Amino acid sequence: MLDLSYVRGKSVLVTGAAGTIGSALVEKLVSVARAVRAFDHGETELFFLHQRLAGRGPMAPQLGDIRDLDRLRFAMAGVDVVFHTAALKHVGLGEYNPFEVVQTNLQGVNNVIRAALDADVERVIFTSSDKAVNPTNVMGASKMMGERLVIAANEIRGPKRTRFCAVRFGNVIGSRGSVVPIFASQLLRDEPITITHEGMSRYVMTIDEAAQLVLEAGARMVGGEVFVTKMRALTVKDLAAAMAQALGKKSFDIVKTGLRPGEKLYEELISEDERPRSVDLERLLVVLPADENIPTKKALDATWGGLPMVTKEWNSGNDVHMAKDDIVRYLAEHAILDPFTKPGALST
Repeated sequence: MLDLSYVRGKSVLVTGAAGTIGSALVEKLVSVARAVRAFDHGETELFFLHQRLAGRGPMAPQLGDIRDLDRLRFAMAGVDVVFHTAALKHVGLGEYNPFEVVQTNLQGVNNVIRAALDADVERVIFTSSDKAVNPTNVMGASKMMGERLVIAANEIRGPKRTRFCAVRFGNVIGSRGSVVPIFASQLLRDEPITITHEGMSRYVMTIDEAAQLVLEAGARMVGGEVFVTKMRALTVKDLAAAMAQALGKKSFDIVKTGLRPGEKLYEELISEDERPRSVDLERLLVVLPADENIPTKKALDATWGGLPMVTKEWNSGNDVHMAKDDIVRYLAEHAILDPFTKPGALST
């Protein structure tokens, strides 16, 4: 049972609230928290989120950009818990627009940290990515630095009560940033499926699993950890074949487009450097901070000390991959393709 006592009756802020993960968090929090501030710079998406959740609980749609420190300070006044999901996340666009990635994924994180400390927020949970592990692209590198900033924030908080942690996502299957909407559109239009490389593999999680990870991290955090869900691995080629079967397509063509700038053939959940300081739980990996002088060290030892440590190499290229039939069941169990089979889905 997920422990939400730390947000019950509290004031909560979600940045990137109109995004895939942010909106899933708002939906889960709105009936529990005393007040939910949904912070996003997308006016239209925020409007529709507010309309969809109207009457479900006390939600305040707040327009603003995490690049604007003063706006964040106003938004965080009186807030107890911050879930920071706002980011530029598309790898390809990041390679062409690195300066914009810096402004949002680095300066924006720095602003969230400063505003949270100024407001004496109790907890801040930052959403990162497996692309932060040994990054080869701008987005991944920015997430790696975002993690470092968030962990280091525990050391500069002084007498403030604020504690910071991070969560690391795999590919959130079915989200707007995943390959699923692209494949679904191509299959339903009887177009060839575009695959960059047949050997590409990824760790996958559902939108609900991603939201659950963020909420569980908030409940279990001491300050300085990176929480990672143990995910299943698959090849992108098998995902395409499974989607075709699930959508009733007996045959389809594949067009290989080649790796895009910054793209990796595989992803890793933790690095070789992190493995000796990572705790292995039933469903989670918990990466502990490298700095032995972190102010939360004693509490971290009391919470995580003595638990089994990670020995496995979490690399999607070397891990056991889901078979095609397993992927078909996974897609059905989590209703991943439902949004793409509704009447009019292709026109949106």
